[in-house]
Amino acid sequence: MTAIRLLLVDDDPLVRAGLSFMMGGADDIEIVGEAADGGAAEELVERTRPDVVLMDIRMPAVDGLTATERLRAREDAPQVVVLTTFHADEQVLRALRAGAAGFVLKDTPPAEILDAVRKVAAGDPVLSPTVTRQLMDHAAGASADTRRAHARGRLAALGEREREVAVAVGRGLSNADIAAGLFMSVATVKAHVSRILARLGLNNRVQIALLAHEADLPDGGPDTAGRKKTI
Repeated sequence: MTAIRLLLVDDDPLVRAGLSFMMGGADDIEIVGEAADGGAAEELVERTRPDVVLMDIRMPAVDGLTATERLRAREDAPQVVVLTTFHADEQVLRALRAGAAGFVLKDTPPAEILDAVRKVAAGDPVLSPTVTRQLMDHAAGASADTRRAHARGRLAALGEREREVAVAVGRGLSNADIAAGLFMSVATVKAHVSRILARLGLNNRVQIALLAHEADLPDGGPDTAGRKKTI
């Protein structure tokens, strides 16, 4: 099995050393480089072509959110997992809107950080439970009406079946669960997701989920009872 190529970006050398020790011990992960700020990360991505970047937020020169925006704008963009001690709403939302495929707090157990890297590399975005709760709170916040109207306006550009898939993605269902609930093949679900991304100018599944949360649409997806949420 091909190892996941991972780039570590954090301005604290002790944190980088700890992550390198933890991640480097996994047979399926290869550390291809380390950087102390977002600017250096951009240069390393060009040279090392990582599959996943584990990115801190607060760093000198170029911060992690700016770096994430720039990396995700690349044609050959790597997946980005934001790893930080901070989880303020504005940071979470900016990271997700920038295209981060995951947002994991630094106090997350090491095994779960490893699992997050593996899932993101496989195309399954990951959010910590704390972050998921924040998204729910954000959708119900003071300016919810404005956000809801804007999000619903964007989703109106989708066909009925695409909207159903978008709602299901927002509920955290996997492609397999969406396929079962909407009586379609997994390949068809993937095709719908690809069209949703193209139509709405989004670059990953997490951004669909965020938009669906903000739209607060009536339940149009399959039943989630007893099924694991993946976001």
